[in-house]
Amino acid sequence: MPTLLTFGHGYTARALARRLQPQGWRLIGTTRHAETAAKMVASGVEPVLWPGEDPRPALAAADHLLISAPPSEAGDPVLAALGPEIAAAAPQLRWVGYLSTTGVYGDRQGGWVDEDSALDPATERGRHRVAAEAAWAEVPGLPLHIFRLAGIYGSGRGPFEKLRRGSARRIVKPGQVFSRTHVEDIAQVLMASIAQPDPGRIYNVCDDDPAPPDAVIAHAAELLGMPPPEAVDFDEADMSPMARSFYAESKRVRNDRIKADLGVSLAYPDYRSGLKAILEAEQPEA
Repeated sequence: MPTLLTFGHGYTARALARRLQPQGWRLIGTTRHAETAAKMVASGVEPVLWPGEDPRPALAAADHLLISAPPSEAGDPVLAALGPEIAAAAPQLRWVGYLSTTGVYGDRQGGWVDEDSALDPATERGRHRVAAEAAWAEVPGLPLHIFRLAGIYGSGRGPFEKLRRGSARRIVKPGQVFSRTHVEDIAQVLMASIAQPDPGRIYNVCDDDPAPPDAVIAHAAELLGMPPPEAVDFDEADMSPMARSFYAESKRVRNDRIKADLGVSLAYPDYRSGLKAILEAEQPEA
């Protein structure tokens, strides 16, 4: 039985698990929270409360790993805790996926980047990811695949929730564009990579339509039949340093490799199709 161990069983890992489960996979994931662990059990995923429980038996049972735990200034938490054990397990592992971010490319003032572009992160988060990618790549014999994810959205995570809560803001910064990706498209890319391992390969995971964030909010409001939030100029917006840092980078991300190498056809090639599908899925059947 193929077995996937996920370090950090979060939003993206859950989407992948939903696809693997019908195929007879054993699924194990780490979480920090007992409440999350109970939900994992209910969904057919074996939880490991970590830190706390020993994850080494799960590692010994796995032939696939997915790493979605974020790094910090102290480095990658999984390698810090289990680096020697993961290196020792490398011969039994058929596939390892590391979920990184397109933030490693930094600010390109709206220009395009691909997987061969130089890494030039503009934020601390991006620098931590660059260091973590390098650290994972240094583990000898590991069948590592790196996935640089654009902004993730999907059911339960995106502009609809903010609009309904009344917390959405339409901040306008001229020339600002982001790439984004629906979580189900991330899951299908991971599935395709698992089926066609190519150790050492790096993939950008994003849709075909980089767009200004204020345009996404306005379109989501239109779909909900709500007036869009008032436009606020970026320079005048009252924002936390964390929120402001997301506007430090403007770039368009190419996704040709997932299509050419993995044969992926995006289910949601732009935010309009993705948001429409989320809203339609919320509607009760007639």
